[in-house]
Amino acid sequence: MALSLMSLVVGWYVIHTAIALIIVNKDVSQTTRGMLYPRESETREVRSLDGIWNFVRSDQKNPTQGIRDKWYAEDLSKNQPIIPMPVPASYNDITTDDLRDHVGTVWYDRKFFVPRSWSKEQQRVWLRFGSVHYEAYVWVNGQQAMKHEMGHLPFEAEVTHLLKYGEENRITVMCDNALIQTTVPQGKITEVPNDDGVTIVQSYTFDFFNYAGIHRSVHLYTTPKTFIEEVEIQTKLNDDNSVGYVTYSINVNGSAANEADNNLYARIQLYNKQGVMVANATSDSQLGGTLKVDKVKPWWPYLMDPEPGYLYEMEIKLHAANEELLDVYRLQVGIRQLSWNNAKFLINGKQVYFRGFGRHEDSDIRGKGLDNALMTRDFNLLKWIGANAYRTSHYPYSEESMQFADRHGIMIIDECPSVDTENFSQELLDKHKSSLEQLVHRDRNHASVVMWSIANEPRTRDTNAGTYFQFVANYTRSLDKTRPITAAIAQPYTEDKAGNSLDIISFNRYNAWYSNAGRLDMVTQRVIDEASGWYKKYNKPVIMSEYGADTMDGLHMQPAYVWSEEFQSEVFSRHFRAFDILRRKGWFLGEFVWNFADFKTAQSYTRVGGNKKGVFTRARQPKAAAHLLRKRYFALGRELEDCSFPEDLFTYIAEVGDSGKRDASDL
Repeated sequence: MALSLMSLVVGWYVIHTAIALIIVNKDVSQTTRGMLYPRESETREVRSLDGIWNFVRSDQKNPTQGIRDKWYAEDLSKNQPIIPMPVPASYNDITTDDLRDHVGTVWYDRKFFVPRSWSKEQQRVWLRFGSVHYEAYVWVNGQQAMKHEMGHLPFEAEVTHLLKYGEENRITVMCDNALIQTTVPQGKITEVPNDDGVTIVQSYTFDFFNYAGIHRSVHLYTTPKTFIEEVEIQTKLNDDNSVGYVTYSINVNGSAANEADNNLYARIQLYNKQGVMVANATSDSQLGGTLKVDKVKPWWPYLMDPEPGYLYEMEIKLHAANEELLDVYRLQVGIRQLSWNNAKFLINGKQVYFRGFGRHEDSDIRGKGLDNALMTRDFNLLKWIGANAYRTSHYPYSEESMQFADRHGIMIIDECPSVDTENFSQELLDKHKSSLEQLVHRDRNHASVVMWSIANEPRTRDTNAGTYFQFVANYTRSLDKTRPITAAIAQPYTEDKAGNSLDIISFNRYNAWYSNAGRLDMVTQRVIDEASGWYKKYNKPVIMSEYGADTMDGLHMQPAYVWSEEFQSEVFSRHFRAFDILRRKGWFLGEFVWNFADFKTAQSYTRVGGNKKGVFTRARQPKAAAHLLRKRYFALGRELEDCSFPEDLFTYIAEVGDSGKRDASDL
């Protein structure tokens, strides 16, 4: 019997259902090179390709048609009707039709000119994408330039040989949003009967919408023929934080770098915020070395210092042996030192108590698309509420937001895209490790990144979970030994198999919501007991990485009732009591509310327009609990870091004098 077309489509996505019985710890087949954030300098030019692109949706029943018919060989408009589509943005909420729930491939293209001046023999041209979700194929003038699998992370390729200089060029992108059991994150594609026969349905267990498209900026940029390809920075401080050390390692690519008789060297200069040079050095023959910074200003988290997020500018000038200047690159450097043990996490020798959020890159209309206005608003709200940290739940956030975190002193628990991980297979392990390799490579120089999270709510009691996460954690540790490793776990501590491989235990639990809904009298002791259970089992520091309750802004009920603003505030208050008891035990490191702001999810009768656990609405306006949380976070800052209260933290109520009245009978 012939296979149906729909069956062939599902077969295209190769649904994996078998669980591998043996998992082998193999090397990552392809590691990241380059990927420095595009910056202009004396030797580099950067051009943005953001804007309105042309867009075509493939037929869900025929997702490979564009490949077979070579849509990339000419303008998309010559093959299919096009619609305008903004880049960067998710495509799902832009139109008024059913594009929101499209499963499979979509196509983008646009034209652009490349100036004749870019055709110089001693110059290269690169095409870079900040993120395309989930899988991308890219053509330039009909020639394939690159492909990449993994949302939320950048990829690039040299396109010098593909461009027409002084002429018009065309870039074409095919994006596939399908998630299966061997993608990161995982999902399933199934055939489901509908009124017209059958349709393809994408399902997933994670609780946020699978937005797709070209999510972050697209850049063309130039480098010299021989150029600075990678820079790795590590910093430390002396015992009294008066002297800082910046160790650097530079990798170079290009013809001169491969000539034995052409010894390259780099001149490194470090400037403070006033533009004064505070350290300089000439590298060794391996293009490495260490800068010593006297009277250093360390990078401190928000509220731990009057000047948090202090950054120096590092200027790197690459020279040939004859002192010819080959390339110049600059980056921001925060000088700080992390340490941890089985009870504490310290920055610059001072103990840290984390208070913050799980978040999402999510907003109305643009979905997960980069939005500088929204990002700026979010950081203003983070500082307004007194938070000092957040987790990039459940995927890497934009490079621009990481730079903002550096600048504002907001600590980041940097999470890879692995969420609800299950069905542990060899192929999944390889991709999971690849996602972490790309993440660490991208974010290793950010002072704000203080911890790596290797998964959110994985099924850590399942078969192979212990071996699987041992491989993932050890691989991450091999990439960076300067930061601890965690994972946000929702399985019971009595059944968990992953904690042995972590440095810090993070756990998610929704008392009075998913567990014992509405029972405010079943929160405090349960939080204390579970956190204590994790610590007793693993003898490692513990963070509560998620807690909260869905709340419809404007819904008020007294006494408190689920979904009301009063109930969210009460849930928080019962957790606060538990956290203060746990803090006194010496091994409890922090509290993270779920969530910073309301966000969109897949359609469900349990979700009214999405997940409403935010303390801010999706439009970034505060609910009642935001004001309560603000008072707590600043009270903790006052107690632990001696910060001052904002003038508007407490609303004036009444002047209470010493009237001598002491009880109700005196009134």
